[in-house]
Amino acid sequence: MDWADRIGRRIRLRDLHILLAVAERGSMAKAAAHLAISHPVVSKTISDLERNLGVRLFDRNSQGVELTNYGRALLECGVTVFDEMRQGLKRIEFLADPASGELRIGCPEITMAGLMPAIVERFSRQYPGIRLHVVLANIAMLQFQDLRERNVDLLIGRMPQPFVEDDLTAEILFDEPFVAVAGMQGPWARRRQIRLDELIGEPWILPPYDSAPGSLIAEIFRSHKLQPPQPSIITLSVQLTVTLIASGRFVGMLPNSVARFNAKRVGLKIVPLKLPAGRFAAGIITVKGRTLSPLAELFIGCAREVARSMRHPTSSFEWS
Repeated sequence: MDWADRIGRRIRLRDLHILLAVAERGSMAKAAAHLAISHPVVSKTISDLERNLGVRLFDRNSQGVELTNYGRALLECGVTVFDEMRQGLKRIEFLADPASGELRIGCPEITMAGLMPAIVERFSRQYPGIRLHVVLANIAMLQFQDLRERNVDLLIGRMPQPFVEDDLTAEILFDEPFVAVAGMQGPWARRRQIRLDELIGEPWILPPYDSAPGSLIAEIFRSHKLQPPQPSIITLSVQLTVTLIASGRFVGMLPNSVARFNAKRVGLKIVPLKLPAGRFAAGIITVKGRTLSPLAELFIGCAREVARSMRHPTSSFEWS
């Protein structure tokens, strides 16, 4: 197939745009309505594409149309083309005005409660004209669809282990231990030395043991030759966990960054207790082979700076 003669001059971005619309809606009539063009124009565009390529892109039936293997292959290329075009336009906007624009980021609640505020505070100081749109994403439950569908530019949060998503790239920023946490006004906050077995009978608030963080916490107890306690409250909500621990009645375990960030803000106290097991890795996930926008690159650079600050306690970085 000669590129210049059969493809370069005969397939336009508009054709790919129509192809995407038909594939998404499963019907040429629905695609035409969505694009505000006539049904015959859509039908002719698809027919011309099939004739130029020499293959059938859609199977027609009474319910509408369905992509063939050839159509899926072209659709993947079309999605990539439009994504690269969007990133190109973002780069042009960035070059025209490097201090503005919008970046969409997905992260889980536990990252919003610890690492994310630290990154956002630093990023917004350095680039005050850039708007950040942060949405909830459950990375631990392998919810990567918003990233794959380009609803967010990147994901940041706890890294699933092992990471087996072939189409995604993961960069670990740091891994950190869990720490035992009590309320600043509670009885355990005044103790200078505590053993984990002393806390077993306390009212615990913990994630379910069959969850990713819960399994790590259970292993901490077992490493101390202790049976994991039956929590008084079982929840994956970090906000609820932090609020109830701060009340002084409950004890719990949190990733070190979450505990440190909330210590002064809500009144938490990290219990002086060494916990040898159960590290919590956090990182950034992007789509493999997809060009990052300049704003995403700036944000990732800022996240790396915060991660380095966490790894070096003598740094001037402050959590509160």
